[in-house]
Amino acid sequence: MKTGYKVAAMAAALMILATIVLYSGRTVSAAADGQITGTIKLDGQAPHQKPIDMSKDPSCAKTGNGGPVAGESVVVGPNGGLANVVVYISQGLTGNEPIASQPEKIEQKGCQYVPHVVAVNVGQHISVLNDDKTAHNIHPEPKPGGGNIPWNKSQMEGSSAIDVTWSTPEVAIPVKCNIHPWMHAYIAVVKGPFGVSSNAGTFKLDNLPPGNYTLTAWHETYGTQTQTVTVAAGKPATANFSFKAK
Repeated sequence: MKTGYKVAAMAAALMILATIVLYSGRTVSAAADGQITGTIKLDGQAPHQKPIDMSKDPSCAKTGNGGPVAGESVVVGPNGGLANVVVYISQGLTGNEPIASQPEKIEQKGCQYVPHVVAVNVGQHISVLNDDKTAHNIHPEPKPGGGNIPWNKSQMEGSSAIDVTWSTPEVAIPVKCNIHPWMHAYIAVVKGPFGVSSNAGTFKLDNLPPGNYTLTAWHETYGTQTQTVTVAAGKPATANFSFKAK
């Protein structure tokens, strides 16, 4: 009888353990499927983007595909969607969010930074590449005393990629080229999920657990806006922003 009791007790314990493991697995899965989607619009007439004069560097001037290259401080799609807006969680994170595993990339192509705006997590790698037939000088300028260290590196044609990470959240770090003064970009360093709006003005944040969040949208010309968003388990949340043209 005692042996039978022991076998029964062991079987019951294994069933309880299996239930706990199964329940835990479901909990982790549910915690990772939250999502916020939305659009960002420009309310009003988009400002005219002045053509960029690249004539001082003949190799750059040849990259305009027969026409002038315009600035990218305000890029608006045909439906009024505002591009290059960084959307990120500014309040409500738990502090356990994973760092994005894939490195981001900034290319110097046609004597411009591509993309014009990039977002990364703290500690996430960025690979800076020179695809042009001329030298560039990459010069990020984080705010003084903010924790991120400025640097200034030359990159010749065909040289190896420059790998960089950032240690502190900062939205956003301006980047310039000392050789070609029209070249500008921004690096937004954030914690947790983020998105950058497309030319259609759409964005998406994945891998959010259920909860209440403050969502911040940043644009280099129009500044920031915030919204409070509630993410429910298994149900995508929506947040739409509108910036006033000026």
